[in-house]
Amino acid sequence: MKKLFLIVSLMALAPQAGAQVAVEPHPNQEALLESPDPALKANKKLVYDFWVKVFLGKDMALLPSMVAEGYIQHNPNVPTGRAALEGFLKSQPKPATPPTGIPNLVMITAERDIVTLAFVSRRKHPTKDGETYTTTWFDMFRVSDGKIVEHWDPAGIWH
Repeated sequence: MKKLFLIVSLMALAPQAGAQVAVEPHPNQEALLESPDPALKANKKLVYDFWVKVFLGKDMALLPSMVAEGYIQHNPNVPTGRAALEGFLKSQPKPATPPTGIPNLVMITAERDIVTLAFVSRRKHPTKDGETYTTTWFDMFRVSDGKIVEHWDPAGIWH
């Protein structure tokens, strides 16, 4: 009887055990910039500042000091080169107030010359009308000589 109760109890909990744990933003973005390695810390800070001030804030005056002229872009919707990136960023709406952080930032990781930003991505559930789920988006950058030189993300071609 105990064995039957245990089996029934486990079956009742099984759907909950497999349920997704929602992706949540990190509560302290400043802590994500820390690293015992000064080079990794500097690379994280460069990418973070680029994202906040240039990508979100549209401060194009900072672009030459943060992004190399020969910047390589792997997102199929954005051309390669710093000038092309500037044109793309200028085509996007400028915020009413300067951003103070990165919305939905989950993690910043750095290894060698690569820095990755991971974000919460909320999406419509494909089979459950009106429901959403969370997953993770990322943007990855290569840094060389104190500038961003390359970018990757999982973007497909936009319509």
